[in-house]
Amino acid sequence: MVLVGGTRGDGSSRLGGVLSGLAVAAGCLLFLGGFVWGALVYRPYTVPTDSMVPTVNVGDRVLAERIDGGDVRRGDVVVFRDGLWGDLPMIKRVVGVGGDEIACCGESGRLTVNGQEIDEPYLRASGPAAQDFTARVPEGNLFLLGDDRRTSLDSRSHLEQEGNGSVPRSAVDARVDAVAWPLGGGSVERPAAFATLPGGVSQAGPIRWMLAAVVTGTLLIAGGAAYGPVAERIAAGRRRRGEAAGAA
Repeated sequence: MVLVGGTRGDGSSRLGGVLSGLAVAAGCLLFLGGFVWGALVYRPYTVPTDSMVPTVNVGDRVLAERIDGGDVRRGDVVVFRDGLWGDLPMIKRVVGVGGDEIACCGESGRLTVNGQEIDEPYLRASGPAAQDFTARVPEGNLFLLGDDRRTSLDSRSHLEQEGNGSVPRSAVDARVDAVAWPLGGGSVERPAAFATLPGGVSQAGPIRWMLAAVVTGTLLIAGGAAYGPVAERIAAGRRRRGEAAGAA
């Protein structure tokens, strides 16, 4: 009886060891795969100024998805570089694309795109969305504003330049998806007001799936690694009970 019980226990132990090893292996693949995926798709940037407060703050580390400029939509927060703006990486929000007429302000003090007032809950301060201006965006270009309209040096500061202050789509390097640091910064949402305009808004990148892969991998590794000590304690307890029963 003891021999049969021991054989059965050894079989369970071997099966558990195999499953534990598979869990750890799968966890490693998911964990490392999530990081590799993120490295291929995203680039980290440090926000250089406070022009995008409160969406992102100066010094924040953000994750920006590598994209082609042709994929940019209104409402996106993008990282771009343009020689007329200083040829340094900058972060601003796209409020207009080629063919749009951007103006400020409508009757309620809001920015207008092709005559449609835009609700911008992400702005830092209440009141008019900006000082009065009107600009038509050339085809293939983007009109960019900061979320803190009081301090941001953006397309309004370059209205007298070629393109009415806009930049070519090719100047865009990436689109900001989330704040990586400080922790808990969260994702950068697409404004609903732009969804009603032609072209709509862009879809979020794969960052949530990437994080899910990393978290799932971590749990599998921890669970698989913990199985061995737990199984050994259970087996030892069974052996002691079997020996006590045999002695009796």
